[in-house]
Amino acid sequence: MLLPMPHCSTPQLEHLHSGKVRDSFRIDPGRRLLVATDRISCFDRVLDTPIPGKGAVLNGLAAWWFGQVADLGPTHFLQSVDPAAMVVRETQPIRLEVIVRGYLTGSAWRAYARGRREISGVPLPEGMTENQPFPEPILTPTTKEASDREISAADLIAEGWATEETWREMADFARRLYERGREVLAARGLILVDAKYEFGRCDQRVALIDELHTPDAARFWDREDYERDPTAVTFLDKEAVRQWLQANRTPEGFPTTLPDYVVEATHERYRLLFRRITGHDLALSDEDPRDRLTRNLTRSGLIKPGFVAVVMGSAADLEFGRRVAAALEPYGVAVDLRVASAHKNGEDVVAMAREYNEAIEPGAVIAVAGRSNGLGGALAANLALPVINCPPFKDLADYQVNIHSSLQMPSHTPALTILSPEAAALAAVRCLNRHLLRDTTRDQIERTKAALQAEDRRVRGRA
Repeated sequence: MLLPMPHCSTPQLEHLHSGKVRDSFRIDPGRRLLVATDRISCFDRVLDTPIPGKGAVLNGLAAWWFGQVADLGPTHFLQSVDPAAMVVRETQPIRLEVIVRGYLTGSAWRAYARGRREISGVPLPEGMTENQPFPEPILTPTTKEASDREISAADLIAEGWATEETWREMADFARRLYERGREVLAARGLILVDAKYEFGRCDQRVALIDELHTPDAARFWDREDYERDPTAVTFLDKEAVRQWLQANRTPEGFPTTLPDYVVEATHERYRLLFRRITGHDLALSDEDPRDRLTRNLTRSGLIKPGFVAVVMGSAADLEFGRRVAAALEPYGVAVDLRVASAHKNGEDVVAMAREYNEAIEPGAVIAVAGRSNGLGGALAANLALPVINCPPFKDLADYQVNIHSSLQMPSHTPALTILSPEAAALAAVRCLNRHLLRDTTRDQIERTKAALQAEDRRVRGRA
């Protein structure tokens, strides 16, 4: 059974933004990492129930389509580094979505059935029926705000969302993308019903960003199914989830969770669409997707296989924290030096713990604080990761106070206490003894044993 990845977090990359589905991180000034999670959103709300494997379908399809439209104009796509992640160019997003509609369906039909005869300033003919094709595909832009808002081409220019020239570029690009999508899918017995496109500026040009012709950003029908009965055609995309939510709406609003059968049907629908479009199956195993992502990002050189956070009670402990960091350097782990006080800004400790708990890669935390060591206890109480207290001390009296406060942890706060910063670093690495770190740790153990054996031989030789 596939495990879901509802979110992605890593302290090794700067987190820029979490959208409805994707989490975005900065790799360097020119590149971003986009991770497609298994979150699903409908009606401007992220549901509580993820769809296992959904992110991999979105990422894989988007990467495939970027290759299919490379001749139509620039895109932000650089490479896929995991079934659910890609590296893209840094762009300046244009806060608009351009929806190209070929058929009267979905939200457009629901509005039409209530009597509306225009969408985003585009007039609609009278007498149309559900799922009927428009004489020509229409463009219906929306703004990207807290809640998406329909807007006409004239108003988006007047309100400053884009210049007239930029809007013309976006509109032309969107039409060409839709036509290419229709051509490619027609050969596969599919209809591209409508599609959403997002753009940004890169090297002074309008570039396609985000995703392309995925079941989250477009609607698809089977052509034979449509030709049998256009009013009863089955959606091969997210619209089926929207329809379930509509059917189960209560006076309080839409449901926020999905039953298992809807989750399973959505998963199968997405994978079937992936197969029909690309011609091959999506290869996914029962492995935890966070482990797979960590391994692939490590192989790509984007992150290290694990991290150790060295959290100091004050900046006065920085020299001591650097000793710990220096001891960690040979093991190839990422080191995150942080300063926080359990007494003075405890809310930051809780936020820090949340970030580390959600990390995809294995981690451990070393708390550098003495006297009334509330920091180690606060971290251990909030973290699912190993916590090691390593209190600094100046002399014997300081030692007695510091070691006592580190040993006397509150109940249900399992924190180790190690006095040597080098030993604390080594213990943290051993806590990460999984995947790529295992061999490094074993090598270190063998080196230690060999050194002891050599010392023993020297001692016995002297005797």
